Amino acid sequence: MTAASARVLTPIEHREPLPLDNRRGSVAMMLFIATEASLFILMFASYWYMGNGNVVWPQDAPPKLHYVLPMLGILILSSIVLHWGENQNKKRSYSAALAALAGTIALGLLFLGLSVLDYKEHLQTLSPRTDAYGSIFYTIITLHAAHVMFGLCMLLYVLILPGEDPRDRSPHFAYHNAAMYWHFVDVVWVFVVAILYVIPNL
Repeated sequence: MTAASARVLTPIEHREPLPLDNRRGSVAMMLFIATEASLFILMFASYWYMGNGNVVWPQDAPPKLHYVLPMLGILILSSIVLHWGENQNKKRSYSAALAALAGTIALGLLFLGLSVLDYKEHLQTLSPRTDAYGSIFYTIITLHAAHVMFGLCMLLYVLILPGEDPRDRSPHFAYHNAAMYWHFVDVVWVFVVAILYVIPNL
């Protein structure tokens, strides 16, 4: 057997494994967040553009705050819990990290529950077909609710990932990437509350 043929017959498992570039997922998530941020910027710009020519904007009674302010507190708390969980994950305190994930998911579900109550209350006096204000108002808050649901799906995936794919450490980058998206959703809600709810009530 020649040396050349011996090299061909070398088992593939004896070769050095290629390095795994885990950073690609984080870069992709940042690019994805950038596109979603652009979408919300366009929505807010549309809201301003439609109201710019009106002496009174919103044209209807300003939205009430008694649901959205607690919802804001819930999302801020969820980001704090998730950030703490990510730090625990880096320290390899995986039980605490997964508990933080579960707590964040529970807070997200509570947020959606209050969103339903907020919808029901506003629909009694305002619908998406009432006027331009109603149309853009419901478009923005529904778009944000959809992002919250998508973020919850990400967090749930990270929560069950260690059980589906056993390894010697928790999926650090998956946790980090999902956390980045969740923090983005929380920041957007700050702008939604400020622009759509607080400013019209001033």
